[in-house]
Amino acid sequence: MVANGVRGKLSRFTLFVAAGAVAATLASVPAVFSQGTSTIKIDGSSTVFPITEAMAEEFQAANRGVNVTVGISGTGGGFEKFCNGETDISNASRPIKSSEMEACKAAGIEYMELPIAYDALTVVVNPRNSWASSLTVEELKAMWEPAAQGKITNWNQVRSSFPDAPLKLFGPGTDSGTFDYFTEAIVGESKASRADYTASEDDNVLVQGVSRDENALGYFGFAYYEQNKQRIKSVPIDNGDGPVAPSRESVEDGTYQPLSRPLFIYVSKQAAERPEVRNFIDFYLSSTDLVTEVGYVPLPSEAYELAKQNFQAGKVGSVFANRETVGVRIPDLLRLEGQQ
Repeated sequence: MVANGVRGKLSRFTLFVAAGAVAATLASVPAVFSQGTSTIKIDGSSTVFPITEAMAEEFQAANRGVNVTVGISGTGGGFEKFCNGETDISNASRPIKSSEMEACKAAGIEYMELPIAYDALTVVVNPRNSWASSLTVEELKAMWEPAAQGKITNWNQVRSSFPDAPLKLFGPGTDSGTFDYFTEAIVGESKASRADYTASEDDNVLVQGVSRDENALGYFGFAYYEQNKQRIKSVPIDNGDGPVAPSRESVEDGTYQPLSRPLFIYVSKQAAERPEVRNFIDFYLSSTDLVTEVGYVPLPSEAYELAKQNFQAGKVGSVFANRETVGVRIPDLLRLEGQQ
């Protein structure tokens, strides 16, 4: 699906929830610069996509000589393009991996890592599901671990009081940072998952699947749940201290664990030498109201100030790569970011 022109907030969300959207490209508006239209290329996480799409729309409206394209190929797919020099900015729902760092290094791509929001990774079921009012981390693991493949196929195998009904699972594909984070947080090992589920890098496809099947369960970023509350419902998660529902408040107070996580963008240092890219990043880190508007949790103002300082200083590399990100709370993020 291709969206043309600069749209208002209502049409933005119409695109956002459109089923089957594989990528969204924000087409150019008439150039006013004598050198023609400049293009900023972005790809990566479908979770971060709504934030970056909103930023791109608003930025383009005020900078009519700049065209911002935003694609969805998953965090892993986005890093592959980024480290090949095909994009200027990479959306990521997890920190860059060692293998991706090596790929960027081999290609001579230096980058700046910028935390931009917090997400409550959300487990959802069909509205007609009357039994799964909450789930424990252990029950989620029983559903999703590799050993469950071909064996845990009914709801009553997860909890005996659940109905004897088929368990239909929907989740991100293996290029997704959400897949990486969920498997690490719930199963205990990144990418360790059963494979017999309906997978897609496009969260809108997962929303559609869960909304159509009474016996379905899926997981994806909080913003996709927020924009589809009439079609799906969230499941509170019990990590040992009782069920906690995903919300801005439970993310900020650190009680929604282990599925709260930071979101990132990575900016090519080479691209950042271009004034339109620098202006876009300054706009991005200053427009926190758009983070809230699309359904995510803004970071504290000091986090954005730290990010601005690190970007303006041209500090490259990652302080989050190879660190345990499961359970990282907002104060932890500030501490780590301040180490850059």
